[in-house]
Amino acid sequence: MAEAMDCTFLTERGKFNFRVGVIISSGTKILMARNPILPGESYYSVGGRVHFGESLEEAVLREVREETGLDCEIDRLAAFHENFFTNELGIPYHEISVFFTLKPDDRLLAIENGHRTDQGPQGECLEWMDMKNCEGKTIYPEFFKTVDFSKEREILHFITRN
Repeated sequence: MAEAMDCTFLTERGKFNFRVGVIISSGTKILMARNPILPGESYYSVGGRVHFGESLEEAVLREVREETGLDCEIDRLAAFHENFFTNELGIPYHEISVFFTLKPDDRLLAIENGHRTDQGPQGECLEWMDMKNCEGKTIYPEFFKTVDFSKEREILHFITRN
């Protein structure tokens, strides 16, 4: 079987990424990922790039399985995020991310801080971040700090230009 290809590509003006993410919340806490070899305290949503030919739902469930080891069910589509930024190497990015919430699952809520995944060369750590008390930490996407997705029922649209 051929290796799956991420929906990301380089253009003359920069790089395009197509991603999915999941919002796993418990009260004001959201389960976030962190790469332990990167400097600083930067946290990002559980998720990753969509593979070519993969539906958004298939992609988000695959990413959840890869990062938590659990098979889960999607609750709903929650947000679209258009993100324009320049990375640390000076490459401009145009990124589209689609975020889903999952149906309540006690197995997800039981994930402990520091849970290691097999993603990346050093693995990633999963941590419950309290969005009301995350001063000094970089949270991506930033709108996680201001939206309570357990109460919000509309599909939200965010545009970030950094």
